[in-house]
Amino acid sequence: MFITLEGIDRAGKSTQAARLVASLGERALLLREPGGSEAGERVRRLLIDPALQLAPLSELLLFCAARAELVASQIKPALAAGRIVVCDRFVDSTIAYQGVGRGVGAELARRACEIAIDGCMPDLTLLLWVEPELAAERRRADLGDRFEAAGEPLQVVVAAAYSELAAAEPRRIVRIDAARSPDQVQARLRAVVEQRLLEV
Repeated sequence: MFITLEGIDRAGKSTQAARLVASLGERALLLREPGGSEAGERVRRLLIDPALQLAPLSELLLFCAARAELVASQIKPALAAGRIVVCDRFVDSTIAYQGVGRGVGAELARRACEIAIDGCMPDLTLLLWVEPELAAERRRADLGDRFEAAGEPLQVVVAAAYSELAAAEPRRIVRIDAARSPDQVQARLRAVVEQRLLEV
């Protein structure tokens, strides 16, 4: 089973993904985007560098290059071995951030993602929903990558894009109230995952 966690910056994705994988045990593999492979981690350093200026299309293609490597080297082999793959961000992030937020276009971003993932779509996407105003309050001053540096206006646009994606695919994308306590959020995530595992 392939599970992804999505949401705007400071929604708690990384923390919740790690906790979810710990609860699932050795059968689960935790990955992150961009990253998760040697090549992907190198691309990640470029993408989050606040001193680097990138054209929106360049940004999109770098994300997709990292993703193609992640799918080929990590996700597909793990799924073939019967493991549960949990990834912190995936295609929905690219559509929301680069497609809509950066103005490249949702359809262009979607087509680029389709090439990169080679048919490897998530079975379940957990959308950690938090209002941009609350996410901004959670932000620590010492954490400023290129995306957080864009501030709340970008997060507002991205949140709206995520909302549209969830409305279009209600079976795959399950919206989770991430404004609740971390333990409450984790309990809800686990309940949704356990139910889907029973259906497989």
